[in-house]
Amino acid sequence: MATIDTSENLVTITASIERIRQVFGPQDTHLRALLKSIPVNVVSVEDQIRITGENATDVSKAKDVLQTLCDKVKNRQEITTKEVTRLLEPSIVLDEPVEINSQDSKSERLIPRKQVAGKITAKTSGQARYMHAIAENDLVFCSGPAGSGKTYLAVAMALEALRSERVRKIVLVRPAVEAGERLGFLPGDMLAKVNPFLRPLLDALRDMLDFDTVQKYIEHDVIEIVPLAFMRGRTLNDTFMILDEAQNTTITQMKMFLTRMGTESKIVVTGDETQNDLPANVQSGLSDAMRRLGRITGISNVKLDGRDIVRHRLVREIVDAYDSLTHNK
Repeated sequence: MATIDTSENLVTITASIERIRQVFGPQDTHLRALLKSIPVNVVSVEDQIRITGENATDVSKAKDVLQTLCDKVKNRQEITTKEVTRLLEPSIVLDEPVEINSQDSKSERLIPRKQVAGKITAKTSGQARYMHAIAENDLVFCSGPAGSGKTYLAVAMALEALRSERVRKIVLVRPAVEAGERLGFLPGDMLAKVNPFLRPLLDALRDMLDFDTVQKYIEHDVIEIVPLAFMRGRTLNDTFMILDEAQNTTITQMKMFLTRMGTESKIVVTGDETQNDLPANVQSGLSDAMRRLGRITGISNVKLDGRDIVRHRLVREIVDAYDSLTHNK
């Protein structure tokens, strides 16, 4: 049984001392895993587990996990490390149907059938913090190295918000900044020239949804993939916006993008501050915004590192090698 003191963000779970010992695990391994994943304080006093924290949502999440474990012990079910990890890892199920508003003349039922094992799951504690930050805040900045899941998890969270009808639209945005090449050298009109810059966002979508569903979402304007320059002058309500490669925005561009946010909207801004393709004398809008806005309520800064890289194992070693070379200069 749990009791809650809302004035102090305190939750108390009553259980026998032996049951608490089993819940915490051998050498408190289960408890340490919980504390690493959720920023709370947990102590046992006789037959009580007391959970406190600065954030009531975090306290509630920790209470749910510990109460679940207490119930398992009470029902004589074994608690494994795998089970504890499953309870702590946030996951996103993307295999339920999404419907376009029936008042839309172009409306039809769009059912995503292709997912990665049916759900997207945080694979590191840093990714778990990132997903929690997106769930709890309207504006999230995430800086981290290549392969740490910045864009992929943001797209997954956007699709989940669309599925659960918390937003009506997803807008994926990238600055068209060249890494050593000029747009003018590429064939085609402007849209054809910016397509390579938007391709990584499309790749993430197609990894979670089948090709036909992606095309239908785009055709019905449920998902829009757009260069940053095309965002000027717009106001987007009920929209999940993702700005990718944000280290290549200027301060002015970042301000322009952030002020596109309308009512009931959410923004995730991602980038790798070590891969800045701006001129040497131009300050990155991502670094500036994280420093300038990080203390505002409702805005969260998340920094991932090499431990969060989940691509090929060599990617982590490549990043480490470049970082060590930079630090030794």
